[in-house]
Amino acid sequence: MGKIIVAGSSNIDMTAYVKALPRPGETIGDGRFLQANGGKGANQAVSAARLGGDVVFLTCVGDDMQGHMLKEVFASDGIHTEHMKFSTTSPTGTALIFVADDGENCIAVAPGANGELLPEDMDAADGALSEASWLLLQLEVPLKTVYHAVDVAFAKGIRVVLNPAPISEAIPEEVLRKLWLITPNETEAEKLTGVKIGSKEDAFRAAELLLSRGVQNVIVTLGSTGSVICNSSMREFVPARKVEAVDTVGAGDVYNGALVTALSEGKSLPEAARFATIASSIAVTRPGAQTGVPRRPEVDALSASQNQ
Repeated sequence: MGKIIVAGSSNIDMTAYVKALPRPGETIGDGRFLQANGGKGANQAVSAARLGGDVVFLTCVGDDMQGHMLKEVFASDGIHTEHMKFSTTSPTGTALIFVADDGENCIAVAPGANGELLPEDMDAADGALSEASWLLLQLEVPLKTVYHAVDVAFAKGIRVVLNPAPISEAIPEEVLRKLWLITPNETEAEKLTGVKIGSKEDAFRAAELLLSRGVQNVIVTLGSTGSVICNSSMREFVPARKVEAVDTVGAGDVYNGALVTALSEGKSLPEAARFATIASSIAVTRPGAQTGVPRRPEVDALSASQNQ
């Protein structure tokens, strides 16, 4: 099994479950409140670890009660936390989330200490990076840090997987050329390529444009439809598993964490995508980003039942 480095954000998620998402100026009553741990980086690290990955997490949290609690929680999931950074000037990041009865959500993030995960922190973790086979990144920390991590990992021969979320600007082609895999959803794929995703064929077209810009492999996730996989020799669709969604927050993070764990075990890209699809389909039936992350035995059991 290859060691996985996850570098990215950690947040405390404060979620209100409501009948419908509020419109501007509207107050929704009768909500139900849940506080849980989140942040795209943390969600992906926890997902990878719970599903069997050997995970080192590089993140920055506040030197506060929440930050130290997060370190203990990560360690309890078997994540290596020795490279976590504590900020004395910014609080632990916080996300304010609304989740509607139909599973849709909207999120506002106050990044706090996440903004202090810096390029030099990647350099300080050189020993861990030198032992890694995979680096999983997202875009909730400074872009200069993400791009520096890509450069360092590429130079070391580490396979880099970028989940380009949340996306705010075009990713330079010199960065794309160093990615082993990029995993945009429909919205992110459209922002990266200009292709409006309305079908599987649109997703394949967007994927092929990303391949032409130097990425080695592309997976475009299509929510409840499934995902498409594309590289120079493959063009494959992986259907979603039909479930009754309760909370879609963090579903993409579970997918990415599961995907990299499967890849680290030597599974092929389609096999890894099918494993990730099952893991994320379980997660959306439960509330909370990290509280909904499944563990390996239940994913393996569901995989076995589907293969019978």
